[in-house]
Amino acid sequence: MRHVELNAQVPSQLAHHVYDEVVRWEKYPRLAPHVHATTVHATLPEPEGDSSWELHFRSGLLRWREREELDRAALTVRFEQTDGDFDSFTGRWTLRQSGTDVDVHFAADFDFGIPSLEGILDPIAERVIKESVAWALTGLFPGTALIGDVNLSDARPDTLAA
Repeated sequence: MRHVELNAQVPSQLAHHVYDEVVRWEKYPRLAPHVHATTVHATLPEPEGDSSWELHFRSGLLRWREREELDRAALTVRFEQTDGDFDSFTGRWTLRQSGTDVDVHFAADFDFGIPSLEGILDPIAERVIKESVAWALTGLFPGTALIGDVNLSDARPDTLAA
């Protein structure tokens, strides 16, 4: 099982506003070059969302459909793959107001279920997922500070298939 995390701080925003924008999955293909397509089947104001995703991955597309538990009051989204290319894919978004800023934490666990290829596939998938989240946040909220080991200046669109 591979674990991926991203922490960010969105400046000068209210947490509920950031939350409402973060769950606008339909915007992600315009924001994140790795995201080929998203289809939102259900979302807020319902407490359960449902979306389909396609990410550029190696020389093809990584596809899955997920169910989301949308808890706007708690500022959390839990998601779990219901169908797709992963053997398992689960995760959580957590937002928190921090003074005038908003702390965003994204964490996910995934497994392709192919032990012999995990050394090749897992690092690429981890990078693609992390960069997609980072691009979405910085696209939605310019000035967002990415915390940790993600550097979008090294993630050029011409290297997406790597």
